[in-house]
Amino acid sequence: MPIVTLDNAELAHPLADALVEGGIFCVEVTLRTPAGIRAIELLATRGDLLVGAGTVTDAAQVDVVADAGANFAVSPGLGLDVLERARERGLALLPGIATPSELQAAVLHGLNRVKLFPAGVLGGLGLIDALAGPFPDVTFMPSGGVSPTNLANYLAHPAVFSAGCSWIATRADIAAGKFDDIRTLAAVASSTARSSRVPAH
Repeated sequence: MPIVTLDNAELAHPLADALVEGGIFCVEVTLRTPAGIRAIELLATRGDLLVGAGTVTDAAQVDVVADAGANFAVSPGLGLDVLERARERGLALLPGIATPSELQAAVLHGLNRVKLFPAGVLGGLGLIDALAGPFPDVTFMPSGGVSPTNLANYLAHPAVFSAGCSWIATRADIAAGKFDDIRTLAAVASSTARSSRVPAH
């Protein structure tokens, strides 16, 4: 799943066109810039792309992204206020976890899909192996440190359902309008996903 940060919401549609043409039909738009919400609003009208809101860190933001039309929300950590509000709004939430204690808390609150963040710093596949033993019903989306060179290895792991990729459409490439490059990288990621275990989205 591409993780994107836009400084100009008007670039949202050209970005989405490049991702879809490259075979990717899901995107996480972070709330790290003022353009994030407007970009989500624009992309939510397309119908050919699942649009998630990233960097959702409090309950008020859940309301904002739900009103903007986001299909799901992604949080860097496990905030129970965020989880409760997401459930109230009928919005799927993918919270980040970094430790066994956080994962145990996520499971206790009924979650079976989580983001592992920052995966590369935490140990990557080694940590996923370790966590998958005591938590066999949980699947992970590693994010942070996922690259073109290790994407296939992550996606081949049976406990991984997706991977967060910030390299497919970087903030700089989006701002520079390098949509041909983004389309090419999306196609690389999509092909890698098809040859591994999970769909590109």
